[in-house]
Amino acid sequence: MTMAFNQNSTTDEVLEGVTLSGKRVLITGVSAGLGVETARALVSHGAHVVGAARDLDKAQRATDVVRAAAGSGGRLDLVALDLASLASVRSCADALNEQGTGFDLVIANAGVMACPQGKTADGFETQFGTNHLGHFLLVNRIASLFRPGGRLVTLASAGHRFADVDLADPNFDNTPYDEWVAYGRSKTANILFAVEFDRRHRERGVRATAVHPGGIQTELGRHMTPEVSERLIATINQSHAAAGLPPFQYKSIPQGAATSVWAGVVADADAVGGRYCEDCHVAEIVEGEGIRGGVRAYALSPESARALWAKSEAMVGERF
Repeated sequence: MTMAFNQNSTTDEVLEGVTLSGKRVLITGVSAGLGVETARALVSHGAHVVGAARDLDKAQRATDVVRAAAGSGGRLDLVALDLASLASVRSCADALNEQGTGFDLVIANAGVMACPQGKTADGFETQFGTNHLGHFLLVNRIASLFRPGGRLVTLASAGHRFADVDLADPNFDNTPYDEWVAYGRSKTANILFAVEFDRRHRERGVRATAVHPGGIQTELGRHMTPEVSERLIATINQSHAAAGLPPFQYKSIPQGAATSVWAGVVADADAVGGRYCEDCHVAEIVEGEGIRGGVRAYALSPESARALWAKSEAMVGERF
């Protein structure tokens, strides 16, 4: 029987009594924040984690705590991956495929948020290119490595409520750039990718889900000034008040990483497959303005998920 957890649950609480010896996990973004904590929690319960990061020196320093926490059989290896470069993504995927060892869980954790307008190495808008296209290419290139019963967890956000994907203008070529709209598009794409990946692979026992970790103070917010943070929280609190909810509170990093490990190794696969999760439970569809709990219906649309998949294939130049 699956225990009930909530927004206050931590990684250690979610994984209490869970043994992950023999399990192999790939996590992107293990140089800071949620990626490091997710790796620490899984390795401490015996998992072999392969951590991917753009800056390996930084990741090596940041993951000392992971190696120190290794439980029986627990281990951490690092691989180079720059999600803003398709060449780097292909190189990482090729190395993993050449090694040929399967994965029980892949956590697409890395990302950028609300950054100034820019382009990836391949000319894509930075947030859509990094958060979605980089992971889309990586995961599909190593799809054969998912073991039966394996899972994909993509880190989305309540920020998906800022915007649906725009497949006619994904790079803001004809639309005025807004960093929060761009972030919303990329996070909606993370959810839709999980929806379609789940549809394509569930018959062979591989499931996919998207998760919102919650509001956490990590390096993800490096582009936000204190004034921007205050305005965002004020908007959230206004929405919360209208819905009769308590004011916004930041989560700790262990609380933020809890939903990733819950969805990846604890929750029932059929319950979370093709769904969006938050606070260690499957979220309900919630419409209305403002940022609060729940998921927008457009982020779970099977038709949009298939359309995004086709557009993403065209953008990266590969069919899967």
